[in-house]
Amino acid sequence: MPAPWPFAIRSQAAFPVLPFHTVHAYDIIKIPDDIGPWTRKVVKELEIHGRENMNGDCPPAERTITVERVATAKLPTQVGDFEIIGYRSLTSSEEFVVLAKGELGPDTPTLVRIHSQCLTGDVFGSIKCDCGPQLRRAMEMIEAEGRGAVVYQQQEGRGIGILNKIRAYALQDDGADTVEANEQLGFAVDARDYRQCAEILFDLGLCRVRVISNNPDKLRALENAGLTIVERIPIEIDAKEPAAHYMKTKKEKLGHLLTIDQ
Repeated sequence: MPAPWPFAIRSQAAFPVLPFHTVHAYDIIKIPDDIGPWTRKVVKELEIHGRENMNGDCPPAERTITVERVATAKLPTQVGDFEIIGYRSLTSSEEFVVLAKGELGPDTPTLVRIHSQCLTGDVFGSIKCDCGPQLRRAMEMIEAEGRGAVVYQQQEGRGIGILNKIRAYALQDDGADTVEANEQLGFAVDARDYRQCAEILFDLGLCRVRVISNNPDKLRALENAGLTIVERIPIEIDAKEPAAHYMKTKKEKLGHLLTIDQ
């Protein structure tokens, strides 16, 4: 029975990489009992809003570009050689960086990752989260493929900024989890917005993407923007504490598609 997403018909215990069924998308939604209310809400929204982008236009015929490309340069890394591209938002002070490799075009399903900035994990090697290893794993996958892009967005701490993230860490030191800490500070559990990330993928010439992500909210955002998601590529890190607790919280409270034990 075809479904709009691999996770719509399978439990979280097993997520093989399956093709996205474009022809049958949104025809039937079958949601298992164990995915939780938040992911259930996301799948329902896919059923409602996803129909808007089923006309096959890529990019959508009517849209306003709210980002601009500023600079491009070569970037050799420990993983391999990439092109680094800088973008800035035309509606806010946010800036974006893209690591791209290979020839990017609309017809070839291409590996992509939307990676939210995590200074503590990406730069300082924090083991409170799985962000740093996820970024490196995504780069390695793209290097091995010879084609792909990472869109790196400045939405630290799920959109609350680095200083508030440190305040949230202090609350976690006292026993709160990552969701409870945001709530205790008066912030949304997840304030990130991925619409401009999708615009950047369009600007790179992409239409058909293979998304490296465990986050159904990212999948929904890219699909609603008009991208065709051919595959979801799981990216699960074999983490020990304290990152394991963080990943468990993401699965239980944020609906992330992880196989980590309850």
